[in-house]
Formats: sequence, C-alpha cells, structure tokens
Amino acid sequence: MIYLDNAATTKVSEEVFASMKPYFCEQYANPSAIYSFAGKSMKAVDEARKNIADLIGAQPNEIYFTAGGSESDNWAIKAAAELYNTKGKHIITSTIEHHAVLHTCQYLEKQGYEVTYVNVDEYGVIKLDELEAAIRPDTILITIMAANNEIGTIQPLKEIGRLAKKNGILFHTDAVQAYGHIPLNVDELGIDMLSASGHKFQGPKGIGFLYIRKGVRIGSFVHGGAQERSRRAGTHNTPGIVGIGTAAALAADGLQARMEKETALRDYLIKRVLTEIPYTRLNGHEADRLPNNANFCFRFIEGESLLILLDQQGICASSGSACTSGSLDPSHVLLAIGLPHEIAHGSLRLTLSEETTRADIDFTVDAIKKIVERLRSMSPLYEDFIKQNQKEEA
Repeated sequence: MIYLDNAATTKVSEEVFASMKPYFCEQYANPSAIYSFAGKSMKAVDEARKNIADLIGAQPNEIYFTAGGSESDNWAIKAAAELYNTKGKHIITSTIEHHAVLHTCQYLEKQGYEVTYVNVDEYGVIKLDELEAAIRPDTILITIMAANNEIGTIQPLKEIGRLAKKNGILFHTDAVQAYGHIPLNVDELGIDMLSASGHKFQGPKGIGFLYIRKGVRIGSFVHGGAQERSRRAGTHNTPGIVGIGTAAALAADGLQARMEKETALRDYLIKRVLTEIPYTRLNGHEADRLPNNANFCFRFIEGESLLILLDQQGICASSGSACTSGSLDPSHVLLAIGLPHEIAHGSLRLTLSEETTRADIDFTVDAIKKIVERLRSMSPLYEDFIKQNQKEEA
C-alpha cells in the first residue's frame, strides 16, 4: 500500500504510541485527583501542554485541550461571538475555509450575526484588499485558515494579523493542516486563537487544542467541571494528551529538514504529473503551499473513478477534504478559485509524509498516467475535444 492521504489523517508514530501506552493500564489515574498517583498523570499533561506551546511560541497556560480541530474551531468562533456581541455581530472569514468554520459561521448567521465571506485569487490566496474593505466598526472576529486543507495554499497570516490588531479585532486561525508542518509563531503573526488536531501530525485521533492568547476573554464551550482552568470541562484524555504532546515535540525536532525533504519530493511529483499528463493543472499556489501537498485537476475525467482505480493499485488518495467524501458536489475550494464544475470534478489530492519515497511517487505517477489515459479513452467529451483540435490544426 502507498498512503498519500496524509491531509486526511496520519499514522501514529511508534514514539507517540509508546508514550501513550502506560496511561491506559498502568498510569491510569484521573489527573484532577489530589493523590500522588494522579500527580504523575497531571505532570504528563503539563509536559504535553508545554511541548505544544513551544512549537508556536506560546505559553503553556494559553493551551486548552479539546477533542479535535472541529471542536476548537467551534469554541473559538461561537465563544468569541457570544462574548463580544455587545460590540457588534459581524464576522469575517473566507470562501475556502474548512466546513468546521463555514458551518459554524452559517449557524451564527441564523442567530442574527452577519458574516462576510472574503474571496480568494486563482491560487487560493485571500484577497487582502477585500478583507480590509470588509472591516467595519462592528466587526468582532476574523477567522482565516493558516493553510488550505485541499490545495495547500498558505495564507498571509502576518498581514491578516496586522489588519486585525490595527482595528482591534480578534484573529483566529484554523491551523489544523499547518501546525507541525510549517513554522508558526503566534506573536510574530498576531494570532489571538489557533486551532489544531493531533491526528494531522502523527498524533492520535480525538485530541486537539485551542490556543487562546492571555487576556482574550472567551467563555467555556463545554460546561461542567473545573478542568482546563474552568474553560473546558471533562475528564482529561490523558493518553491522547500525552500522544499529542509527544507528536508536537517530534514535529519540532528537525522541522526544517523534514520540510525540505517533503518539498523536494512534492516538487518532483508535480513536475512529473504536469510534464507527462496533458490537460492537467496544479491547484493552489506554486510556492506558498504546504510542503507535502499536491492537488491536480485532470480534464475529461471524474475524480471518483480515478480514486477507485488508484485504490485497486494499492494507492490511497483523495479528491479533497475527507469531511466531504461521498458528496456529489465539486469542492467548494476549487469553485472558489474559479474552476468550472466540469474541471473541478476531476480533482486529485496527494499528500505526502516523511516516510514517502521517490519510488512511491514514481509508481503513483505511472499508475495515474495509465488510469487517466484509460478514463479519457471512454470519454465522449475528450474524443470531441481531440477531433476539434485536429480539425483546427489541419
């Protein structure tokens, strides 16, 4: 099997798994208890919190554990909207956000809030002039993702943070795809809240966190006990917390070298596909993209058919977000960058890991070439297109 869907989820690393195991059957105490047996669990939770904070230049007491990225996004947006509604009810986001953000904003619209959805250019980069023009006296929150989960484009967070600070607006970023993959510093970027999820960088599923800058006053999302400094109730998921903390420490170790390796392999993949398969386009920014992300559209084919035939070759890939798999609609991200429906339907997302090899890429590209050729040979649209081209050349 060749696994090239690391944007959907990653394999838990051996080191992460080993760090978690004692907290299931040996060191199983509830960290909130007062006896010394529990104190060891709380110490492990605190160490994980520090590892996570260090990776983004934050303080440990600014990290709050959640069940994952979707919960973190919901918490940041809904709680900010609730607390600051006396100032206003206007929120700014983009048209290419993950559905955890888009659906939360749509929910708030039904509660009387106004949301402006800022457009992006053909590469998926947010239009800063449009963002600035959207700011109003009653704007209370800007929520823009750090990097897109489908096309990999990295957003100009520093410029967005500067605009938010200049206008006294909270800035939240969904960094689920970016955390642990590219350098992020919350102070340098002017970020007030940041969401991330463990399973996107070789940690376990079901655990994430929300960074909340000290001084940002937002309320609880889960009510109950006094865990997480009374901001997020519920017994700590100690094994998950230890796992995400270990994954953060491993991500910090050799981040630059890992980025360089993945970028080189990604660029090799992109070059082969664009050079060897005609009528193909790369989606997303050529340079300002995640090191492990390559997203293509192949004209005259259906992405779903391509995925099924790749699976038969033992290759795991996707056409976009795992959260929308099964939907017959084309990706909202690809439509937002200006692609027509018929081209957007022929998308393929390949996301690498540190374990991906050049041989994996060669095998995959060779398989894609044969499959695309086979699918196009059955397409009346492709046949008409070729006939038209031949007529024009004659």
